[in-house]
Amino acid sequence: MAYYVTRENLREKISEWKRIIQPYNTHQMKLEPKNSALLVIDMQKFFLNPESLTFTEGGLAIVENIRDLIRAYRSHSLPVIYTCHVHKSAQMDGGMMSWWWKGICLEGTEESKIFEEIKPLPEEKIVFKHRYSAFYNTDLEIVLRCLGVKDLVITGIMTNMCCDSTARDAYYRDYRVFFLLDATGSVNEDLHVATLKNTAFGFAYVTDTEEILAAVHKNKAEKVKKESVLR
Repeated sequence: MAYYVTRENLREKISEWKRIIQPYNTHQMKLEPKNSALLVIDMQKFFLNPESLTFTEGGLAIVENIRDLIRAYRSHSLPVIYTCHVHKSAQMDGGMMSWWWKGICLEGTEESKIFEEIKPLPEEKIVFKHRYSAFYNTDLEIVLRCLGVKDLVITGIMTNMCCDSTARDAYYRDYRVFFLLDATGSVNEDLHVATLKNTAFGFAYVTDTEEILAAVHKNKAEKVKKESVLR
């Protein structure tokens, strides 16, 4: 099967997507790492298994970028927050979701777990959600406020659903949203690119992994330099 994006052609796709969304991506912002959090949305086996009814083909291509972002945030003691989309049962908390989709991800199952390559550390926060947005009926906003987060970096799947819904809800709550075009993925390129355009137009600065990593590492270097001067 030919996926719309792979680890091998991702760099080429990045250039193409940047060109396409450029007219809409006018609200550029500079990340403030010390006031930021990395959000890893629904990178679960349920969505990344090619045999699954809800396989998200764009998810496999972005694993390495998300892994690099996680490592950078951890190395600088910055918060990494995960979400898992799960249900106790179709009847209990499925609602429209259980009618809309052929299958639901049941809490506690093997398929509900985060992809092994980017799994959370024991102390890292996991937000268990039952709807697209990571803010809906969860404690995510409380966690972010307690951490003093102002900038939210969004990665994960699906670009056009859970990532998009979360970005909108973050914008409504006055967070500065950084939406990563090469660390979000969907089921096809049309949905991915359409969401990038719309998100850039109305809700977030659409950027890439390289820019976020550069900002995080620069912040660390400046902090070390300042501390050496104070000594």
